[in-house]
Amino acid sequence: MKLKEILSFHPFSKQFSTLYDIEINEIKMDSREITNGDLFVCINGFTVDGHDYVDEAIENGAVAIVAEKEIKVNVPVIVVEDTIRFLAMAASVYYHFPTNQVPLIGVTGTNGKTTITYLLDKIYNKNGKRTGIIGTIQMKIDDDIYPIDNTTPDTLFLQRMIRKMVNEKVDQVIMEVSSHALDQGRVYGCDYNIAVFTNLTQDHLDYHSSMDDYLRAKSLLFAQLGNEYHSAKKKFAIINKDDPASDRLLRSTAQSVVTYGIDNKAMVMAKSITLTPSGTKFLLCSPVGNTVIHSKLIGKFNVSNMLAASAAALSDGIPLPVIKDALETITGIDGRFELVTHNHLFSVIVDYAHTPDSLENVLTTIREFAKKKVFVVVGCGGDRDRTKRPLMANIALTYADKAIFTSDNPRTEDPKVIIDDMIQGLDNLKEKYQVIIDRKNAINYAIQQATEGDIILIAGKGHETYQQIGHTKYHFDDREIAKEALDNKEI
Repeated sequence: MKLKEILSFHPFSKQFSTLYDIEINEIKMDSREITNGDLFVCINGFTVDGHDYVDEAIENGAVAIVAEKEIKVNVPVIVVEDTIRFLAMAASVYYHFPTNQVPLIGVTGTNGKTTITYLLDKIYNKNGKRTGIIGTIQMKIDDDIYPIDNTTPDTLFLQRMIRKMVNEKVDQVIMEVSSHALDQGRVYGCDYNIAVFTNLTQDHLDYHSSMDDYLRAKSLLFAQLGNEYHSAKKKFAIINKDDPASDRLLRSTAQSVVTYGIDNKAMVMAKSITLTPSGTKFLLCSPVGNTVIHSKLIGKFNVSNMLAASAAALSDGIPLPVIKDALETITGIDGRFELVTHNHLFSVIVDYAHTPDSLENVLTTIREFAKKKVFVVVGCGGDRDRTKRPLMANIALTYADKAIFTSDNPRTEDPKVIIDDMIQGLDNLKEKYQVIIDRKNAINYAIQQATEGDIILIAGKGHETYQQIGHTKYHFDDREIAKEALDNKEI
């Protein structure tokens, strides 16, 4: 593509008229990936500044540079105010505006994003649609799986992958949208049809200055649905009326709103809820009719997740019987309340719960069907919100009979310091918890202690298959460790 096309959305693109005929092979933001004919965009990130790698980019073949300051090099330099905003526009142009060619659902909130995207995936599949998912666990195009690093990738990767989905005839794209991505402009250029809000509870206060700032970032998804109405592309905001943040989000969008809830009156509701250790039954009530749902998903929080997915699907015209069929077919989500299968007489559950609210949701659900003791193995991530650490420990001790505090992903922090933050002020409850820093040993200890009828929750990492220590990720899967410990348990 010619540089003049890539620059077409720059407000003063004509000033670069002498550069118009440069042919650009690809757009890159990582100097190490540059090859002959590429355009290098300098991004000033949290750990590195792309401006420091211009020489490397040119050595590797960059034919033009986009930067936020003047740089004296032997290739053309286009100076812009904001390279992140420029990159979003350039990527959209280069990949021919892919989100204009496929419907896009964005799901945001502290908890439930992954579950809702996979519920929607199942619903759309049942409705005969090919789907693409971008999220925490992975990227999926129909049945093909691709690894992914961030919940919401950078704008260049995002536009490239959605173009790939369009080319592979995907009918519906569903993606998780994190507050970081919204705040950092990673989803600039994404034209959403439906935005879903799950909930807002404490998390990411290492990044956001306050819960209000966290909510502000989430609200951007709903503001970015746009201010216009088009009959050919109707847009909807799906909002959880049970969450206090719902009023702020209702005021953030000009588009049609579909509410859902359990405790507060909403357009899509769950009534007559029955929770059991093997599943959930409830009456799904909606403007288009009511139906009884028998789901294998466990817990009230999963009822809320199913309502969110149902509200989004109903707003898109998917028939209620199709939604019912999908919800009753799905057996579970990777690393979300996942039972580690084994023939022992007690249960081991692995869950991604890594926020105070999600840990409380899972433990209160377990308490509803626990016959004997409840053990929880839990830690907190390093280089993340320190204020939630004592909250996590208090919730563990409130709802479990025994807590084993251990390492999560310590990153560059000392795991002992993280655990000390968790147990600060808990000296009077020492008989209820054990500190075992090594996560494998902690899981082994819990399984050795458990007896018939007990339940062990291993929380915090869920689907993750690694443990990050320092800047290195080592293979570690809670489910594998648990199965090995079960095999070795003395009965």
